[in-house]
Amino acid sequence: MARRSRDWNEGLAEDLRDMDFAREFLLAAMEDGVSVQRALGKVIRAMGVKEYAALVHMAGPNVLRAINPRHNPTQETLNRLLRPFRLRLSLAPIDQRRTRSAA
Repeated sequence: MARRSRDWNEGLAEDLRDMDFAREFLLAAMEDGVSVQRALGKVIRAMGVKEYAALVHMAGPNVLRAINPRHNPTQETLNRLLRPFRLRLSLAPIDQRRTRSAA
């Protein structure tokens, strides 16, 4: 059983190296309520922190700090990390019909 889990995680890590797949992964994670930092952390670690840091022109330790849930990165930093996936943080109105039925 552990082998199957490890194989699945290795397969996911390989898939996350593809920018289009990683973009869809991030969007799906946000839809499921996963924090931006946790989802980005999964993707960035799969791609390699050093390589990703070079891609976004940041120092590796700064990238790690930004994706650490104990830290509170600025919106500018998160947008910088999301830019390679053609994503950015934004606000969206909540569908009023949804909130009434959910409450």
